[in-house]
Amino acid sequence: MAQQHRQEKILDHISKNGFTRIDELVAHFKVTPQTIRRDLTDLANEGKIRRYHGGASLESSTVNTAYQTRKIMNLEAKEKIAAELVRMIPDGSSLFINIGTTTETIARALLEKKGLQVVTNNLHVAMILGSKEDFSVVIAGGEVRHRDGGVIGEATEDFIHNFRMDFGVIGISGIDDEGSLLDFDYREVRVAQAIIANSRQVLLAADHSKFGRSAMVRLGNISQADHFFTDEDPPIEIARLLHEHKVHLHLVS
Repeated sequence: MAQQHRQEKILDHISKNGFTRIDELVAHFKVTPQTIRRDLTDLANEGKIRRYHGGASLESSTVNTAYQTRKIMNLEAKEKIAAELVRMIPDGSSLFINIGTTTETIARALLEKKGLQVVTNNLHVAMILGSKEDFSVVIAGGEVRHRDGGVIGEATEDFIHNFRMDFGVIGISGIDDEGSLLDFDYREVRVAQAIIANSRQVLLAADHSKFGRSAMVRLGNISQADHFFTDEDPPIEIARLLHEHKVHLHLVS
């Protein structure tokens, strides 16, 4: 396949799938990783894509991928992460759950538990967990973000500070090589910070596509987590931070 034609196909593939990893493109186009890297570099230099650690995306650092697209992106990895994370949650626990498609996947996995007390600013999580009669689910007050059912704002942040929970289950949009946890909405980040501050243990969940992904608002640092759940080995810099700050890494395959 000619280079220009292949690059057009790569651009189309990324457009349809959101974030795409280099190994996925290698398998799809049956070329070497070096060829794909050169193609991605060319496309990035033309301003058509953004390069990330191990892959590429069309998205910017100011606007998140559409909610319906994120729901199906890396779903298998999210389900494996969810299955591992819920093993840490004993029956009868209390927990915060924040906004995100990863945390919604975790909520579905939590349905096997008994007697949970949940506070969330995610309407989808509340709907999933509210179906269980033995769960107590409290929705934080605030402004509902129509695009993804997130509840955000100063009232939401204030509401979270009324609780002290056993666990804070946190999803994130990006993690840079310095370990900064990144997201797109300042108001959402303030709520997530309140969750971290009021959780006895912070459980951070992020699949491999979040490594090196850009977003403009800094939530905090991966060192603030007690446990980190992911599906691939993190970059060396992040692995070093996890080790230095004694953050327990849970790697699912």
